Amino acid sequence: MSIWGKLIGSAGGFALGGPLGGLLGVIAGHAIDKIKKKKLPEQIVIKQVGFTIGVIALSAKMAKADGKVTREEIISFKRQVIVPEKEINNLGKIWNFAKTSTAGYEIYASQLADLFEPKSQVLEQLIFVLFNIAVSDGKITSEEKDYLKKVTKIFGFDENDFNRICSHYEENIDDPFKTLGVEPNADKNEIKKKWIKMSKEIHPDKLLASGMPEEFINKNTKKLQDINNAWEKIKK
Repeated sequence: MSIWGKLIGSAGGFALGGPLGGLLGVIAGHAIDKIKKKKLPEQIVIKQVGFTIGVIALSAKMAKADGKVTREEIISFKRQVIVPEKEINNLGKIWNFAKTSTAGYEIYASQLADLFEPKSQVLEQLIFVLFNIAVSDGKITSEEKDYLKKVTKIFGFDENDFNRICSHYEENIDDPFKTLGVEPNADKNEIKKKWIKMSKEIHPDKLLASGMPEEFINKNTKKLQDINNAWEKIKK
């Protein structure tokens, strides 16, 4: 069953709990479908639901970080995930509720940070989704960048990590070493090990097992493409 089926499935109650679980109330108060009908462990299902609601909430909050929500940002969000036509309405309800909610984005980011391991690849991929939305209308504003930096910090990443992620979105970026987070004078074998490690960490199977919904994995491949391109440049 898709992540949208889990969100509005047959089981009532908020297995997720907290502020993210509370957002599910805007779509009839259903959290996840009955675990006994599923092949995935309950904890993974809860993480997938949390990731999805968290992405919607943080995307909505970030889209208005610079004071306005553009059509491009909303379209960009829909490009980040496979959403069945029949669920567009429910996505819109959660988006609008999160956008207008008095709750700050920090409370949603903090719950996500508790749901996953600090600095996990799942959280980093979520940051990439937010960057994709921010850049969708042509450029990342200073307000959006400040928002992204604060969310990144809540997720446990430091300033070097943030700068590395930013490098994927810099215009005319042609520094493969920066993309892999290594020094230009580093040993080639060490650089190769770093590339292999990063590739394994964002393998679809690894992300799925860590709680990232398949609907997002299939749409977000920018980081994998960038690090593979970086390694090819370094080899040459």
